[in-house]
Amino acid sequence: MNRSIVHMDLDTFFVSCERLQNRELKDIPLIIGGGDRGVVASCSYEARKFGVRSAMPMRMALRLCPDAKVIKGDHELYSKLSHTVTEIIQERVPVLEKASIDEFYLDLSGMDKFFGCYQWTQEIAKAVLKESGLPISFALSTNKTVSKIGTGESKPEGKLQIIAPQIQSFLNPLSIKKIPMVGDKTFQLLSRIGIRTIHTLSEMPVLVLQQMIGKNGQELWKKANGIDENPVVPYSERKSVSTERTFATDTIDVLELKRILSGMAEKLAFQLRQEKWITSTVMVKIRYANFDTETKQSRVAYTSADHTLSRVALELFNKLYTRRMRIRLIGLRFTDLVHGNHQMNLFEDTEEQMNLYQTMDYIKNRFGADAVGRASGFDFVK
Repeated sequence: MNRSIVHMDLDTFFVSCERLQNRELKDIPLIIGGGDRGVVASCSYEARKFGVRSAMPMRMALRLCPDAKVIKGDHELYSKLSHTVTEIIQERVPVLEKASIDEFYLDLSGMDKFFGCYQWTQEIAKAVLKESGLPISFALSTNKTVSKIGTGESKPEGKLQIIAPQIQSFLNPLSIKKIPMVGDKTFQLLSRIGIRTIHTLSEMPVLVLQQMIGKNGQELWKKANGIDENPVVPYSERKSVSTERTFATDTIDVLELKRILSGMAEKLAFQLRQEKWITSTVMVKIRYANFDTETKQSRVAYTSADHTLSRVALELFNKLYTRRMRIRLIGLRFTDLVHGNHQMNLFEDTEEQMNLYQTMDYIKNRFGADAVGRASGFDFVK
């Protein structure tokens, strides 16, 4: 059976959410992000015409587009509307994967026997716009890579179908940057030897690519040739990461409990980033010496930044620990996970914070998760 894979992506999601709340923001250059030292979380197409891009330093963005209106962003609104769109799509498709806060993969394989897959996807896009007020683009093809690239080429509010015989002719003229796994370093490496289009890349010998970029060479060659066997992974928000610690001796040392909780948040957040997850729910658990167990949780904007998650965890602990009684166990859980490209909270993070995370993650990957960390979570006695 030929596969029918759809990629759907909400157009300039954060901008669209703000315009839904305030119609006066329509058709003007709009930037969502932090202060002068922050970065751009999202920007409207009107701002993109001036060269503004996501993750760009705000100072540079405002130099390129000085007349843009800047909005800090509403985390709760974006998370709420993301859940709304997820529910709209989920009730209409057999298999849904939520790739990030604003993009989705749909597996409609076999549905063309009953209802044209392209027509059905159009109906879903119309339902999203009608029921949520948010514009969405999509592309339908035989696999995830081609569909994702197609969505990028069809925006804004685009709809595209790339059938099997058209795949290579569609991909060939595009820049290799369009392939999801090609980052800046890989692009620069390939560009130096004249490989800038997918067509040129697709004709490269696999062994040469493997020698150049390692084990991912074969995968990159496959994608350049429109080959991707990766399945659409059924969406579930029940996945979680968690940790807990039972003390040999019950404790009432609040400062030590908070230190342990901060350390837990940092390690779990690092795990999220490594596995490309983002979370929207933080839960803290404590068990008193008499075995009474209490939990408290809080919704957050999708993130994997430990300074944000640690702050929320400590706030929950302060609300949860109400008895002057010794504690036997403390635990932390991040739930409602989705795979995410928004690995940092771009609304609050400065350039320095983002660089700090990248450096710390590099050190942890090379020397171990305990090689470096925040002082608030370190056990200096060890």
